[in-house]
Amino acid sequence: MSETLSATERPAATPPPSPPGASSRSLALARLRDLALVPAIIAVAIVGSIVSPVFLSTDNIINVLQSMSEIAIVVLAQTIVLITGKMDLSLESTFGLAPGVAAWLVVDPALTRGLGLDVLPDAWAVPVVLLVGALVGAFNGLLIVRFGLNGFIVTLGMLIVLRGLLTGISGGQTFFMLPESMTYLGSATWVGVPASIWLSLLLFAAGIVVLGYTRAGRALYAIGGNADAARAAGIRTDRVLWLALIVASVLAALAGLLISGRLAAVPSAQGSGAIFQVFAAAVIGGVSLNGGKGSVFGAFTGVLLLFMIINVLTLAGVPAQWTNFLNGTVILVALVVSRITGGKAQT
Repeated sequence: MSETLSATERPAATPPPSPPGASSRSLALARLRDLALVPAIIAVAIVGSIVSPVFLSTDNIINVLQSMSEIAIVVLAQTIVLITGKMDLSLESTFGLAPGVAAWLVVDPALTRGLGLDVLPDAWAVPVVLLVGALVGAFNGLLIVRFGLNGFIVTLGMLIVLRGLLTGISGGQTFFMLPESMTYLGSATWVGVPASIWLSLLLFAAGIVVLGYTRAGRALYAIGGNADAARAAGIRTDRVLWLALIVASVLAALAGLLISGRLAAVPSAQGSGAIFQVFAAAVIGGVSLNGGKGSVFGAFTGVLLLFMIINVLTLAGVPAQWTNFLNGTVILVALVVSRITGGKAQT
């Protein structure tokens, strides 16, 4: 027997040990990245107070937080998916379809008479909204995880399908006369603050805990960083990814329920174009489009900064038609900053 081993038989070289304190420095750097937008938020607040003394008033602050609360939940949903290295474009359509289906079943007597059924009880409205979200996420997972199809193309197709489905069931009209079960969360006030703000903050707090301090959160980052390595480490990557898609869709459905409750209506175009704001907020918040990087707190600061800028522009008299220009500019600037500070763009 030869005393020498072939190259394929030699044990892999042991990687050099990390320098003392390297992990703590990495953790500190990650914490600093989470706070990267705080100075910008403070700067926008100062500019806003100069543009209009109304900007820092309690009513305006609550208005900003409430107007961003529904989109913020969709940003949280997209962040969960992006961290796994995927993206879900269909969230904006789920945002409209889920409450639309519930309204269709609860308040459309022509439908129920045609099916020979009684009107669905009001109490079923919220469960229907969440169930539709879960079904959309599960179907996305079936195509992406089980059949291995490209996530971008699948969710783009689902965005179009779901948008067409909402237009079809609504006849291009708006659902009015929603039951109290659908309007309560979007219109209620808890301790002087709209319930949608409390729910949004609670969900982001839960997201920070789950993604930052639990095994499930670490699994999401591991899959986004290197799915093969995560699988080799014993992580059930398919199950985790599928669950992430379902959770994201349920969150988008809940966000749609909140805005439907606030408006007391479900327009046939609800959520149209919202995905641009969602991606702008996520990218500026430091969430990588490559997966494996980003934080829930960073995503929250991204959506807060975006809506603060929009509010300042509104108070300054800038037409709302410039919003999409702002969203696109924010994405491009965030990518350039990422390239400069991190060595490569988050594409």
